Amino acid sequence: MKEHLYEKNVAITGIGQSEVGRPSGRSAMQLSIDAALEAIADAGLTRADIDGIACWPGDNDNGNPFSPVGPNALMSVLGLRVNWYGAGYEGPGPLTALINGAMAIAAGLCRHVLVFRTITEASGRTKNKAASALTSKTVGRDGSYFWQWYTPFNVVSGVNLMALYAQRHFHEYGTTPEQLAQIALTCRANAALNPKAVFRTPMTMDDYMASRMISSPLRMFDCDVHCDASTAIVLSRADVAQHGPNAPIRLEAIGSALHQPWSWDQISLTEMACFDVGRMMWSRTDLKPADVGNAQLYDGFSILTMLWMEGLGLCPRGESGAFVEGGQQISRTGSLPINTNGGQLSAGRTHGLGYVHEACSQLWGRAGARQIAPHQVAVAAAGGGPLGGSVLLVREP
Repeated sequence: MKEHLYEKNVAITGIGQSEVGRPSGRSAMQLSIDAALEAIADAGLTRADIDGIACWPGDNDNGNPFSPVGPNALMSVLGLRVNWYGAGYEGPGPLTALINGAMAIAAGLCRHVLVFRTITEASGRTKNKAASALTSKTVGRDGSYFWQWYTPFNVVSGVNLMALYAQRHFHEYGTTPEQLAQIALTCRANAALNPKAVFRTPMTMDDYMASRMISSPLRMFDCDVHCDASTAIVLSRADVAQHGPNAPIRLEAIGSALHQPWSWDQISLTEMACFDVGRMMWSRTDLKPADVGNAQLYDGFSILTMLWMEGLGLCPRGESGAFVEGGQQISRTGSLPINTNGGQLSAGRTHGLGYVHEACSQLWGRAGARQIAPHQVAVAAAGGGPLGGSVLLVREP
């Protein structure tokens, strides 16, 4: 019996995004409503059509800057009557809600799922500068199992962990600071053309090298930018998606595998979950990495983008440094445009769904001044370390 690949029966039909502020003057709920209503209208639907809702991390620790609004609250405010409610926490990182929503549609539980992600870390940091430190994180948010082994050794930020991967990549493959810099420089160049981006001022190599070293070899410009924003995506059953105003963007393949211990320090420092994710995703499609026209790859820290390139087979393992050198291949006119809205390094940490939103904007030709050449296939990937997920998207004719 041929394996049924459920995601192929699901399409993205609408997208929405609130303002992106640092900080915003709007509340977390206002931002969520703005994004949700825009996405629903973009799909040609009304609130009455939405019969499923999900976000990540769901209704866990809502009210804190990382997860200020959950599906229960937004469902109530919008007056939604849903047949499926995705309130889980764990899964393949920030794309968990998208993947779970697709599963619910494919299982016949609902027809249109509103997936959203709201974050208000910029506002949070105006009240508490340590709001994003690992020592401040809650048990429900991060799972206390492995952080207990890190915080006693002064691992107070994800940058301390990611610096280990970057340093090992430098040692193992000869990657240089100048090569790593191309991720930040490319994101900044793209952000300059994105009116919502937090940082739009041009950045030079000298600017990058002069930025403060945070955790060697990662500098300040290797770290993403906290913001306040909400992003929403409407998923629809493929047959009903054909009747909407937009060409459906089908979920061609999903990657969500984790074949290694759920801990950053028990695997090779040149590999992480993205390699498992990539192998799974490509096993579910006849498309190849060469078919990808735009890649929106997680850049919580710049080294993660390079590891995602390798993990997804967009360049050979260990060769991401050479691939990005000079920045041309990953520019908007290159063979693999990446993070075309500026990514989290310059546009803002919209955390997962922001990548899907930008991938769809490019596929639909809506990206304005940052629009790249016409193409049909995109990939969005989010997460790093022990959690990660990816979606391969195909724009239907």
